[in-house]
Amino acid sequence: MLPAQQVEDLITLVSGLDRNSLLRQFKEYPASFPLDFTADFLNHQPLERLQHLFVAVCMQTKKVPENFGGFAAE
Repeated sequence: MLPAQQVEDLITLVSGLDRNSLLRQFKEYPASFPLDFTADFLNHQPLERLQHLFVAVCMQTKKVPENFGGFAAE
């Protein structure tokens, strides 16, 4: 599991992403398992659900992207 401060930082960063930036993160995220969300599925989700899903992916893989939405993760 990610340390509590890193989870808090992740949530803050994800909440600041617009829809297009978040969709790009789903495409580019280097997960250790396949992220097999279809474009149709992602395009029909509310922004809040996409944010929740992406935070869950990051927590499951125990990493935050290095260059995340213009911010460098620690």
